[in-house]
Amino acid sequence: MGEKGSIQFGTDGWRGVIADDFTFANVARVGAAIAAYLDDPGRSGMAIYRAWGAPYRPATAGLIVGYDTRFLSDAFAVHLGRTVAKAGIPVQITSSPVPTPALSAAVVDRGLAGGVMITASHNPSYWSGVKVKPEYGGSATADVTARIEALLPAHPPAVDEAAELESVAIQADYLDRLRKLVDLRAIARAPIYAVVDAMYGSAQGYLPVLFREIRLPHLAIRSTVDPLFGGKRPEPLAENVVPLRAVIRSLRARSRGRIVVGLITDGDGDRAAAMDENGSFLDTHRMAALLLWHLIRHRGLQGRVLKSFALTDMIQKLAQEAGLPCQEIKIGFKWAVEALVTGTAAFAGEESGGYGYQWHIPERDGILSDLFLLELVAATGERLSTLVHHLFQRVGPHHYARRDLNLVGRVEIVDRLQARPPDELAGQRVVAVETLDGLKLRFDRGWLLFRASGTEPILRLYCEMDSPDGVHHVLDAAEQLVKGGLL
Repeated sequence: MGEKGSIQFGTDGWRGVIADDFTFANVARVGAAIAAYLDDPGRSGMAIYRAWGAPYRPATAGLIVGYDTRFLSDAFAVHLGRTVAKAGIPVQITSSPVPTPALSAAVVDRGLAGGVMITASHNPSYWSGVKVKPEYGGSATADVTARIEALLPAHPPAVDEAAELESVAIQADYLDRLRKLVDLRAIARAPIYAVVDAMYGSAQGYLPVLFREIRLPHLAIRSTVDPLFGGKRPEPLAENVVPLRAVIRSLRARSRGRIVVGLITDGDGDRAAAMDENGSFLDTHRMAALLLWHLIRHRGLQGRVLKSFALTDMIQKLAQEAGLPCQEIKIGFKWAVEALVTGTAAFAGEESGGYGYQWHIPERDGILSDLFLLELVAATGERLSTLVHHLFQRVGPHHYARRDLNLVGRVEIVDRLQARPPDELAGQRVVAVETLDGLKLRFDRGWLLFRASGTEPILRLYCEMDSPDGVHHVLDAAEQLVKGGLL
């Protein structure tokens, strides 16, 4: 694979199938492009520095490279780091797998020129990827990744395989950050029993350190290194967290009256979901809404709220109730970064389980979000099932599901739908059509979104309605529409 076009950065970084397009040769090409980008004298004139006021640091400030628990992630990290180091840029490499938010925090706290995370996040185990984190410690913007793509060498550069890289541990510094952001004393006083499901990802071991400190009863599951992720995608979806449900239900008789809370992080720890005391999955929409509700009610959140195009309408309703402006953004956390860096937004949420906070780094943080959920339980003394009930009383019932379809020509399918959107689907009259990112059909009782994934060869169907049956009827009709040649 020697052509420049073979490597493209999508919604969040470049991803590929290991040993197919994600190879040591291509990783070295990306490393060389990142080095050239950092050394580019014109970089200081980019909008992120001029208009945003983001910190600019020269290449000599150095780069940090982290990695997740996937097959060969550590070796890919070293290979990329040695490629960058050959260009004369100081490189640090983490001494163990790390979650993406910890890597991003290290970029900011250590005053580095940037960071690179070797991860494919929630993708299947046979994928890997490269996420670039500029000086501000968040997702790289489209202009940053476009410059890196333009600098890709046509052929793999020479790499000094014997070069030594500085090894650094970053967990302690990141946990210090969290201690300052979360009311751990309140959590410690609450009758909580936490079950932590790291899904075999690189966030394993982080929450348990804090829980041991405050003597919070807890249990950690799927917290060992398994490059196959137990045969499941490391994505916080109901079908991938069956082991957590079994553990929680087994704890009913042993929790001694405590509120059992299941805390979930994805493959690289930047996404979060949860599970209630009955083993019912708290999807990312309900979690986003509960987090925003907590921040408004108990932390006095002020400022603009950002929600991705695929995230629940509950966010808009809660923001409106609190008198806060709410703005929809494209899917991908890079579209939230500018507002978080400049302080013009206080909270950002997305359907995939990423939540960001103005007073932290401009990055999704699944670990911090899980802790904020425990803060809510501690502040109210309520179980998660009760909190969801109260939420629905406030904003109405909202039920959601997503269906991923492996379809050839997924982009063309969305284009055709945008050109001729249906007037009705599954007995639901289309009352509005929105095209911010894909095609969203609005009904009186909810909405449906068609969107081609930016990281995988998948057409995603997202649906939110006021009943579970309504969701499945709409998704069935949408799948028949795109698969049945009805376009």
